[in-house]
Formats: sequence, structure tokens, C-alpha cells
Amino acid sequence: MSKPDALLVDLAATVEAEQTHRMSLTVVTGGAVITGLLAPEAVWRERVSEVLTDSAELRPFARVFPLPAQKPAADPTHLHFHLARILQGTMGIPETGGMYRVAIDDVTAWTVGDFAYSEH
Repeated sequence: MSKPDALLVDLAATVEAEQTHRMSLTVVTGGAVITGLLAPEAVWRERVSEVLTDSAELRPFARVFPLPAQKPAADPTHLHFHLARILQGTMGIPETGGMYRVAIDDVTAWTVGDFAYSEH
């Protein structure tokens, strides 16, 4: 088991403490590059639940996402991205951004800021 990057854990903890969703971050995990904005876990879960609720086929899964009524972990274990893209070739997938949950232990490289491609 690897030891998580303490600086990245602190960054995620600050997003949680400040309840901000404006921190941009790019990570490499499992060979994929994910870029976007971090969100507090509760905000991320609420948004995923809303998207699932709006789908007739996926509505039953929405009940999985509300934050459990338990004491929060001492340190965050995951990064919660919104408006995020997986960078592939000359484009980001999806173009409009998606919701991704990434285990901090699985991040092999990261940088503050997000990346976008331009034709210019």
C-alpha cells in the first residue's frame, strides 16, 4: 500500500474545509490525465445524485450518493472533480466536463491548474 501525497491530501482537505469548488487541478492516474475543478465531496455527491434522478433508467441509483451520516474521515481519501475532462489526443472527454472521483492513492503526478486545447 502506497503512502498518499501529503500535499495533495492537504489540498483536498482545504477544498473540504473551505467548501469551495473553484480549485483547478490536473492529475495523472492509471495512465489517464484528468483536468478540472475540485469540489467538496458532499457537493459532488449531490450533483451526481441529481443527474441520476433526472434519468428514468438510473433513478434508483441516486439513493446511493447522499453523504452518509457519519463522522468525516480525518483525511480525504478521494478527489472529487466536476467540470472535468479526460485528456485524449487533442480533445477533452467529455467536452462539457464530467464528474470524476479519483483515489488520492492512485494519483502518480499532479499540478495545480487545468489544461485545455486550442486550435489557435
